[in-house]
Amino acid sequence: MHSAVLLIEFGSIILGLGLLGRFAARFSLSPIPLYLLAGLAFGEGGLLPLGASEEFVATGAEIGVILLLLMLGLEYSAGDLVTNLKAHYPSGLVDAALNALPGAAAALLLGWGPVAAVVLAGVTWISSSGVIAKVLGDLGRVGNRETPVILSVLVLEDLAMAVYLPIVTALVAGAGLLAGSLTLAIALGAAGLVLFVAVRYGRLISRFVSSDDPEKLLLVVLGLTILVAGVAQQLQVSAAVGAFLVGIALSGEVAEGAHTLLSPLRDLFAAVFFVFFGLHTDPASIPPVLVPALALALVTAATKIATGYWAARRAGISEKGRWRAGGALVARGEFSIVIAGLAVGAGIEPSLGPLATAYVLILVVLGPLTARYTEPLASLWSGRLRERRHARGDEPVVKEASAVD
Repeated sequence: MHSAVLLIEFGSIILGLGLLGRFAARFSLSPIPLYLLAGLAFGEGGLLPLGASEEFVATGAEIGVILLLLMLGLEYSAGDLVTNLKAHYPSGLVDAALNALPGAAAALLLGWGPVAAVVLAGVTWISSSGVIAKVLGDLGRVGNRETPVILSVLVLEDLAMAVYLPIVTALVAGAGLLAGSLTLAIALGAAGLVLFVAVRYGRLISRFVSSDDPEKLLLVVLGLTILVAGVAQQLQVSAAVGAFLVGIALSGEVAEGAHTLLSPLRDLFAAVFFVFFGLHTDPASIPPVLVPALALALVTAATKIATGYWAARRAGISEKGRWRAGGALVARGEFSIVIAGLAVGAGIEPSLGPLATAYVLILVVLGPLTARYTEPLASLWSGRLRERRHARGDEPVVKEASAVD
């Protein structure tokens, strides 16, 4: 009887997610806010709490995090990561300063303490690679000159995750200074070792994993990823970091084949993860934190736009391209929820989960709008400023020559 209820509940969840995804696609929206709302509706304090499938959904959510980070690692080779780090690390530092500090300051102002401040700093810092990639594709900007700048900022954020996640894991677990330092040392050592091996012996690893049979390739890559993630978690590092490093180690045709095979699984379990996060957030806890979440969203939307503008300007991109780069980086999503989920699971601060949920809901909806309209609004504003200066006699009106942005 229990297994029948489990199948009914889990089947209903998957069917509902599929319908929500189709609805979002019809209106060119990210499905993430709809998945979160579905979790809120059927979780603690929701309309119809789920009981039988909760443990199964929890396991699926953990796999979802692992696949999200694996697929992210598959996007880049070790050489690409090293090149981006050398060329664009100033942009990464500006990104961290402008976007992590508001989250940390907000947590301290709310009286949540230093551990929650570190967690909320990560929530506000990391942009959503998935949402941004989809928006760039929908807007036809993949080939734009500013797109490599956007991707460089995202890559640097992904690299920072390999250092940040072990720190957060140690903090939320209540590890002391010595244990936390050991965890970070292990994580950095593992990341450095994987990067070294991937650069020097990436072809050998890919050849070992490679298979002409899609079924065997899927099983080997998925099994290796979950195994490494489990070992990383056993070492108190992070399962997500382990999965990310596996993705980096694979390259060439193997990475492309694994990406194609694992994309549907990633989408399935990532959707389950967002539902799981919503299931563990009481909808009644969101209204009290809605004002701080909205204020934080507006502040960090502005700081992300400033980050993209500065990074694009540093790369020699035109004025319009700078605004487009800034507007594209606003969306937060999967990684903000992953980071918040670590703290929620450890019981760090009861209000952190609801605030993170509200924050992501706001910015995952606002992000596509800023990507589309930041540059036109900035151009309109600058045009009006020029007209006012001309009217005051401060400067002549100069018609802009057409240029490729």
